[in-house]
Amino acid sequence: MTRHKALGSAFLLDTWRSWLRAWKPFLSIMIISMLGVAVLTGIYAGCRDTFLAANRFYEQQGLHDAEVVSTMGLTDEDVGALRDVDGVKDAYGMRVQRVTVDGENGRNLAATIQEPVGAHVDVPYVREGHLPDADGQVAVTEQFVHDTHSKLGSTIRVTADGDEDTHTLTIVGIVTDPGDLSNPAGYSGSAFRSSVANDYTFYMAPGALEQTFGADPDVYGAVVMRLERAENEDAFSDDYESLVSSAVSRIENNVQSKREQARRESLQKTAQDELTRAKEQAYSEVNAAQAQLDAQRSQLDEQLKVLDAQAAQVPTGMAMPEPLASAQRQWVQADAQLKEAQQQVNTNKQEIDSRFTAEQQTIDDIAPRWYVQSRTALSGFSSLKSDISSIQSLGNAFPIVFLVVAVMMSLTTMSRLVEEDRGLIGTYLGLGYGRVTITLRYALFALLACLIGGGLGLLIGFLGIPAFLLVVIQGLYTIPDMRLEYDWLYGSLGILLFVVGVLGAALFASIRDMRQMPATLMRPKAPKAGSRILLERIRPVWKRMSFLNKVTARNIFRFKSRLIMTVGGVAGCAALILCGLAINDTVAALGPNQYRGVDQYDMFAMTADGDEDELHSKLVQDGKTTTIMETRIESGEITNGEGSSTSVQLTIIPESQLGELNTMFRLEPARSNSIFGWVHGGGRAQPVTLGDGGIIVAQSAAQSLGVQAGDEVDLRGEGTQPHRVKVAAVTRSLIGAEAFISEDLYHRLFPASPVGEAASEQPAITWNAVYAKLKGGSDEQIKYVDQLEDDAIVLSAASTAYQAEHFKFNLMGAVVGLIVLLAGSLALVVLFTLAHTNVSERMREMATLKVLGFYDNEVHHYVNREMMVLTVMGVIVGLPLGRWVAGLLTGVLNMPGLYFEVHIAWWSYAITVVVTLAFAFLVRLFVNPVLDRIDPVGSLKAVE
Repeated sequence: MTRHKALGSAFLLDTWRSWLRAWKPFLSIMIISMLGVAVLTGIYAGCRDTFLAANRFYEQQGLHDAEVVSTMGLTDEDVGALRDVDGVKDAYGMRVQRVTVDGENGRNLAATIQEPVGAHVDVPYVREGHLPDADGQVAVTEQFVHDTHSKLGSTIRVTADGDEDTHTLTIVGIVTDPGDLSNPAGYSGSAFRSSVANDYTFYMAPGALEQTFGADPDVYGAVVMRLERAENEDAFSDDYESLVSSAVSRIENNVQSKREQARRESLQKTAQDELTRAKEQAYSEVNAAQAQLDAQRSQLDEQLKVLDAQAAQVPTGMAMPEPLASAQRQWVQADAQLKEAQQQVNTNKQEIDSRFTAEQQTIDDIAPRWYVQSRTALSGFSSLKSDISSIQSLGNAFPIVFLVVAVMMSLTTMSRLVEEDRGLIGTYLGLGYGRVTITLRYALFALLACLIGGGLGLLIGFLGIPAFLLVVIQGLYTIPDMRLEYDWLYGSLGILLFVVGVLGAALFASIRDMRQMPATLMRPKAPKAGSRILLERIRPVWKRMSFLNKVTARNIFRFKSRLIMTVGGVAGCAALILCGLAINDTVAALGPNQYRGVDQYDMFAMTADGDEDELHSKLVQDGKTTTIMETRIESGEITNGEGSSTSVQLTIIPESQLGELNTMFRLEPARSNSIFGWVHGGGRAQPVTLGDGGIIVAQSAAQSLGVQAGDEVDLRGEGTQPHRVKVAAVTRSLIGAEAFISEDLYHRLFPASPVGEAASEQPAITWNAVYAKLKGGSDEQIKYVDQLEDDAIVLSAASTAYQAEHFKFNLMGAVVGLIVLLAGSLALVVLFTLAHTNVSERMREMATLKVLGFYDNEVHHYVNREMMVLTVMGVIVGLPLGRWVAGLLTGVLNMPGLYFEVHIAWWSYAITVVVTLAFAFLVRLFVNPVLDRIDPVGSLKAVE
């Protein structure tokens, strides 16, 4: 028993000493594991921390889970019906008032004023001041303060829609709308999502809307709901979406039609009663006037009889007496006046009949429409979710490459470690140690390196990287109480994943040699037999190669495992670097490709309904435009056959200007990805034209819904019912989700115009926007658009020249920079590991070269040449691999209104090559001293 313990102690002591000697392989495995775990957990943790902070904020402020809005208001009965729906925890009516705010330079701003819903629902987050508690006070959002340079104590002048009275309100609070966490003072990463003017949200005290604007206290603008069990679910999870979707479906199926009908009947009854009273009063007045005329007619008839009798008494041939003649003239004049009055009464009666008929038709056409929406209808919520989810998708893809490289490097390192201990393994086997015991010597080595590296990776992944990401994310969103949190399950699984991979490689390398007999292991392993390579068969080339070049070529292809590991490792790292740079180039090219490539117009301007003619006249008068195309812009929604929907900007084109559309936009078929570049899905790029046979859908919207040309979708306009329509074409578009529709097709789909006139009359659509081409250069165009935006009738204006230069998506750029940094670090570690392994397994070969008289620099050249050739081969393989991976990753970055078309600048390829080769040269600085320290005699005798 004592002898066995002594042997065990000796074995453990020798194992420990061997680990100390192998500190370089240990460090390589540790660093690779650290980088892999950091990448695996870091981006995930940063996105998770953001989601958790946003979810806490939503629960703290009581952001509604679902909302119902109606085209004709909602009542307490509607609130009660919604409260009784299964799964609805509570429902609250929200009073709102649309207003126009007097802005700077006479420019009007649109805003919606809300009254508090309750103490725990949709509560604005106070940044400065306090919430209003008296009439005449208002709380505004940070966005409004940023855009108008207002502050606490400032006053604003507002006018309610449909009213002419202006009211002055005092700002007493600056708040954050719980439904929109966008950072107004940060860099804009979502500028592409909307081309229309901002719509601000204000808050007033309870009852202030009625006191200030005379709003009806019995009518709500919306009903917001909190759902049962929703507070226990993550607002960004599939379970939460399923919960809300089920509740929305129950409302639509069980409540919506009934309450719409009830509201319709109530409004019709009220309107009908008012119409009846108005009819009675109007016809009463008409009848009174008619009775008066009838009485006057009777009186005139009696007067006429008297005059006729007096005239009959005048002798024949005698002149009519003057009094009688005067009386007759007066009667004729009175008769004419009476006839004119009768005609006026008849006209008034016809006008009253016509007016009441139209009003009756309006009453009959009353049709309240409910829109049941979840949180995803809030642009701030959906933008936050899509932005962070897209970054998270990158974090899910990149660690796979890190894991593959880690396994390859671990296999290379452990194979070399086992090879060096070949004789020692044979000795231990000969002394009676079991193969499992000896295998544990190497398995524990890899396990310890992986655990230490993984532990450090967790620190970086849950502290360092998330801290960096949160700083970047806060430039986009102002989420209170953001904190770093550790996910024990994900962190453990992250380390476990790399432990399994690295440990599997260690076991494979160990067991492969353990199968041999002890005597075989104690003898030196026979060197690989030389063989003719393909290059030798090309005699003209082979004859002209120097001796060292021939040796290099043979060595590269003789050690196939080293060839595969080196080329594969370098290719993976080069692919990661290029992929990161490709995503950065793709994002950077979005603005120029969209605003200089797809968009051919120079200026876009939007007005309120009815102001487009005035804007058109102003543009013509200014003389800065060459071409003007009027249009109507409104929000729309497209739903595919599976029920998935996406919001779009619906652009209605006048029939008279359909030909101008292709001069304002370069409408090309959507493109598909290829490893060699982007190609048109339909072969040749034929221009897409808009007609009355269907709509043209932007590529981003079509991709998110999975639709293509020829499919049928449900299209909903602003305040309209959805109608089935054919997708005539899917056009290339990178920024924005647009759908183009002709005026005639819009009329056929939606029976009422935007101003609600009867479809049978084919009313003219109210245009509210223009696209125009401008004269002059970019600077002149930008200056003109800036001046135009200050005009009171212009709600918003944009210059494509400015957008092309200033469009940025900083969040993605920051993440890409992080990934490139980590990929470069991995490349350096991989090259160092491969170089160290290459030298350690060829010590006797290097010693032989020195004995043969090679100088140190010749030995350096002998070894480094092979490494450089393999590095170049790895780079050659990695460049197309990186291009392909970039295409895959950008394909998963599905974001509303954004389509990533892979673009790689030539300098990104150059940077990838230069960085990888620079790392290879850097590694040479560490390898060359090792070669210099090789003792020729000792190395040659070591095998003995």
